[in-house]
Amino acid sequence: MNGLKTTLLLGGLTGLLLVIGQALGGQQGMAIALVFAAVGNFAAYWFSDKMVLAQYRAQEVGPSDAPQLYHIVEGLCRKANLPMPKVYIVPDQQPNAFATGRDPDHAAVACTEGILRILGPEELEAVLAHELSHVRNRDILISSIAATIGGAISFVAQMAQWGMMFGGYGGRDDDDRGGNPIVLILTMITAPIAAMVIQMAISRSREFQADESGARLCGRPLALASALQRLERGAETIPMDASPSTAHMFIVNPLTGGGGLAGLFRTHPSTEDRVRRLQAIASDLKQASYS
Repeated sequence: MNGLKTTLLLGGLTGLLLVIGQALGGQQGMAIALVFAAVGNFAAYWFSDKMVLAQYRAQEVGPSDAPQLYHIVEGLCRKANLPMPKVYIVPDQQPNAFATGRDPDHAAVACTEGILRILGPEELEAVLAHELSHVRNRDILISSIAATIGGAISFVAQMAQWGMMFGGYGGRDDDDRGGNPIVLILTMITAPIAAMVIQMAISRSREFQADESGARLCGRPLALASALQRLERGAETIPMDASPSTAHMFIVNPLTGGGGLAGLFRTHPSTEDRVRRLQAIASDLKQASYS
C-alpha cells in the first residue's frame, strides 16, 4: 500500500510539473527546468552521503571500535541479504539515526552517541533494521527523483516570475499559450507549495514503509514502537544542530515539528500513527506464528 501511495504521489508530482510547465513556460521552459533540476540532484544523489556525513562530523567505526553496533548491523545485513554498509557514529547527544548512500553497495548507517546511550540492544536492532530498510527500498533514489521534479517546478515558477517582471508575459505569444496574468500569478505562488506538500507526503510514506520492512526484518515491531517513542522524547528535550534539508533522513525529526496545517509539511508521520501501525504488524506476526 505504501509503495502504491509513493507511485501515485510521484505521478501527481510529475503531472503538476507538466501542467505548470505548460502554463508558465511552455514546453521549452519545462524542459529547461527539468534539465537544470536533474543536473543538480544528480550531483546530490552521487555525493550526498559524503556531504551529510561530513556535515554531522560522523566518524567511521569498525568491529573493534563499536562491537555491539557493528555486529547488530552485520547480523541484519546477513538476514536481509544486503552488502555490509559503512557504520558511523555521530558525536551528538540527541538520540537519532539515519542511513544514506545511493544504493546498497554504497550505503552508510549512522547512529548518534545519544541513541547508543539510551536504547537497549533490541530497540537499537529495530532502529537499525528500519534504516537498512531505507537502503534496501532505495529510498535515496526515490527522494532524489521527487527532489528533481520539485526543483523543476520551483525553477519554472521562478522563470515565470522574472518573465512577468520584464514583460515576458502579456503579448500575442502569451495569448497563443493561453496565459492569463491572474492565473500565472496564482500558479507561481501555489505550485511550489503544492510540490513541497507532495514531497513531504512521499517522505512520510517512505517512513511508514521502512517501519514495516524494518519491523518484519528484525521480528520485533513493538521494540521499534518503543524506540520511536523514546527517540521522540529525546529529540524534544535534547536539541540538535540539524539542517532542515537533511531532517527527513533521520528516523525521527531532529527539529521541532507542528501539528494542524503545519503537519502537511512534516517530513515524518506522527509517532502515534507509526506506533499504531507497528502494533497492528505485531498482531499480524503473532497470528502468523500461531497459524
